Amino acid sequence: MDRADYRSWQTRFENLRSNKVFELVVVAIIIFSALVVGAKTYEETTRFTRIMDVLDWAVTAFFVVEIAIRMLAEKRYRDFFKSGWNIFDFVIVVASLIPVDGGQSVLLARLLRVFRVLRLVSIVPELRVLMNAFLKALPRMGYVALFMFIIFYIYGAVGSFVFRDINPFYWENISIAMLTLFRIATFESWTSIMYETMEVYPLSWLYYVSFIFLSAFIFLNMMIGIVLETMQKESAAQELEDGEGEAADIHWMREQMAVMQQQLQDMHQHVVGQGKDKT
Repeated sequence: MDRADYRSWQTRFENLRSNKVFELVVVAIIIFSALVVGAKTYEETTRFTRIMDVLDWAVTAFFVVEIAIRMLAEKRYRDFFKSGWNIFDFVIVVASLIPVDGGQSVLLARLLRVFRVLRLVSIVPELRVLMNAFLKALPRMGYVALFMFIIFYIYGAVGSFVFRDINPFYWENISIAMLTLFRIATFESWTSIMYETMEVYPLSWLYYVSFIFLSAFIFLNMMIGIVLETMQKESAAQELEDGEGEAADIHWMREQMAVMQQQLQDMHQHVVGQGKDKT
């Protein structure tokens, strides 16, 4: 195959890869594969084991063909692996090739097939934006989580020292007290714990209210704010990449203003140069 024929086939694969119908088919197959894996968890489907295995291998074969099409659509094969999402898809597809033969690899093979549903994240652009925002927000969320741990630790130590004799089940030591505080932070029957300590310490409600105010209101809103800020940045980056949306319009306006400014500078220099020549 000469270079022209190769380029022709590469263009065809590239058009197929970017085809919306092809993308919808891939999404449908991913959802279908998830349903097949989920159906295997029911005992009623054991009589259809053979059919389920055939469907599973058919889905795996489709994924192999689909990943091959995406690789052939690149001008160079190595360009395919420049994207982290492509590497993720490739690993998931290769892992799906592990046979379910009834040996020790059965559990591993089934677990890997469950993760095939994660390919929806790499296929659907909106899900990619959400995942990128989540990953980029993790470092900042980690600092908030560290601050929350400090608050939990302080309140846990205080609760263990003060309320241990009231109910050791909830306050025996700092680890159990922190677990109790986590239950309080999720609003799981926390009032019964509070009323129990209020029988001995009437003002103990201040302990619970202040902790809930910090954990459920301040820290939770800080987490939400970090995620929203990161999602806005990722959405703007996606709009800029696609050339659509407000971010793309602003970028285009800035480029046009930069061009106009450069033209004005060139005109100014030209006028100044003509003035010097006349003198």
